[in-house]
Amino acid sequence: MKKDQFILSAIVNNHFGVLTRVSGLFARRGYNIDSLNVGVTENPKYSRMTIIVTGDEYVKEQIVRQLAKLHDVKKVQIMPDDNTVKREHLLIKIKASSERRAEINTAVSIFRGQVVDFHTDSMTVEMTGEPSKVDAFINYCEDFGILELCRSGALAVIRGEESLSIDEEDNE
Repeated sequence: MKKDQFILSAIVNNHFGVLTRVSGLFARRGYNIDSLNVGVTENPKYSRMTIIVTGDEYVKEQIVRQLAKLHDVKKVQIMPDDNTVKREHLLIKIKASSERRAEINTAVSIFRGQVVDFHTDSMTVEMTGEPSKVDAFINYCEDFGILELCRSGALAVIRGEESLSIDEEDNE
């Protein structure tokens, strides 16, 4: 992650309008969302948002305070950078001349990716990993020519037994 970037995880009610309210909070305060991932949790009543933001300690504090005030936000937590498992998903379409296919396949193998589509002049590769690994593969592919790139936002969970989940008692 870049300097001054941090990851927030929030458990929110799983219904329409919540994403709009959360993203509107960022927009009203002039904070940019670098990455956003939202999905249902182990309890279908809630979704988990993983948000990557750039800012100093003041920005971090303000965002956490403001998010916690929203009715639909049940829990919000800053994810500790040194104790968090982070993963991203990448689909990247690369120019692939017949002369360079072997080189690309070797790189895909080294980065533990997988070719998911193959055409006469291109290859589409799928990869999952730490954001730094995804960045490194993208940088490597620039020499071949990137035709298209689609990257998910990061997913993050704290290592060990600690978890960001809602007990039914928390919601009462």
